Amino acid sequence: MSVDVIDAGKQQAMQDAIGHAARQLEAGALVGFPTETVYGLGADAENPVAVASIYAAKGRPSNHPVIVHLAPEADLAYWATDIPGEAYQLIAAFWPGPLTLILKRAANIPDAVSGGQDSIGVRCPSHPIAQALLRAFKGGKGGVAAPSANKFGHVSPTTAQHVLDEFPQESKPGGMIAAVLDGGQSEVGIESTIVDLTRLATHGPVLLRPGDISAAQLAQVLGVLPAAPDAAAPRASGTLDAHYAPNTPVVLIASAALAKTMQQLADAGRSFALMSHSPVGNTAALAHLALPAEPHGYAHDLYADLRALDAVHADIILVQALPDDKDWQGVNDRLRRAAFDSAGVLGKLLA
Repeated sequence: MSVDVIDAGKQQAMQDAIGHAARQLEAGALVGFPTETVYGLGADAENPVAVASIYAAKGRPSNHPVIVHLAPEADLAYWATDIPGEAYQLIAAFWPGPLTLILKRAANIPDAVSGGQDSIGVRCPSHPIAQALLRAFKGGKGGVAAPSANKFGHVSPTTAQHVLDEFPQESKPGGMIAAVLDGGQSEVGIESTIVDLTRLATHGPVLLRPGDISAAQLAQVLGVLPAAPDAAAPRASGTLDAHYAPNTPVVLIASAALAKTMQQLADAGRSFALMSHSPVGNTAALAHLALPAEPHGYAHDLYADLRALDAVHADIILVQALPDDKDWQGVNDRLRRAAFDSAGVLGKLLA
């Protein structure tokens, strides 16, 4: 019989760190913390000045909402109003976990977290350190507003070191970020699924951002497949056309065209890094990372590997295009947004 050995010293150190982080949040400071999706940059959701600090640190547009993270025992009715039955169905099925619900914001909650909208995005993370922090903060009755802990539009962090790399000045003593809790690499690796439930009578549930929880899984609970977002849908985190991008341009290349594209770049004297999910043979890539050929493993590795390929400073990052089916919807969404601003770059490199 195996016995788990727990290092009491390390356990106490983490409890102390969580307590310190909770006190910093209560004092209006920013804290980086792990969730099962990605690392978040948190502030007291009821303190507009603290929430404004998130926007300042990230360089985030003030009308782009942030998600409020709640402890498992939190009173949802304190944060939202007119909560439909569908919300409680999804909560029972997927919380704690990587699902964000867009609901009508309660009048007592400042609109700083919603970009001025009358809605609010809420979720309950499953990561044990995130839950411990939320329970310690305001005795579990507060909410932590937390977008991903990176500069706006950049690749999201999935380790504590990624957070420190993104904010080297802000995380120094006396900087805007008072603490970063290290909870290891994020298990899911991409941001939460976001579902809008504010317009059920006219639009039904709307999938604003795909993630680890698929549209098919949502439909099993709701009895209807969520609709695609329309022009009048609430603004939500991570839904701009360009997002999740490294500094190096990213281009998605179909498997059938990959070998030819790599040869053309080599012939033109251009350097490239490569991300693949199936065998591609010998390449002239400065760096080549092979990700798992199934969506959950690929999502887990995606952001860390994009950061690693970005660090080699190639002219371009080639990404072998993924299957275009529902199982890959979340990671395909992130890659399309990461590549959005790189349109035309490959042609210019080969010109």
